[in-house]
Amino acid sequence: MENNLISEREKIANRIKDARTISGLSQAQAATKLNIPRPSISEIESGKRKVTAEEIIQFANLYKVDKSWLLLEEEDKDLKMNEHVLFAARELNKLKPEDRDKVIEIIKMLPKNNRI
Repeated sequence: MENNLISEREKIANRIKDARTISGLSQAQAATKLNIPRPSISEIESGKRKVTAEEIIQFANLYKVDKSWLLLEEEDKDLKMNEHVLFAARELNKLKPEDRDKVIEIIKMLPKNNRI
């Protein structure tokens, strides 16, 4: 039973981290916006610290994701956050801001007919 709870905490931690990455925020930026210490963000994202209900709501609002998704109540496909999207977000986050803007402009130019 305890192992299942730890595993679920780790899954929630991964979703919080993925949501932050996709939103393009660093841990320090998220901590500032949420008015909590940056090490707390790190502990939450590594699954070392439990997350309160209030924090889940704050993360969901800041990262613009559904609270139920953070809490493992919805499947990834419902939010269209598949592995390709997560990979792209991680890669975008590694770019310089000006290069990231260029890539985003290119994405905006692509036809949107073929959805994943």
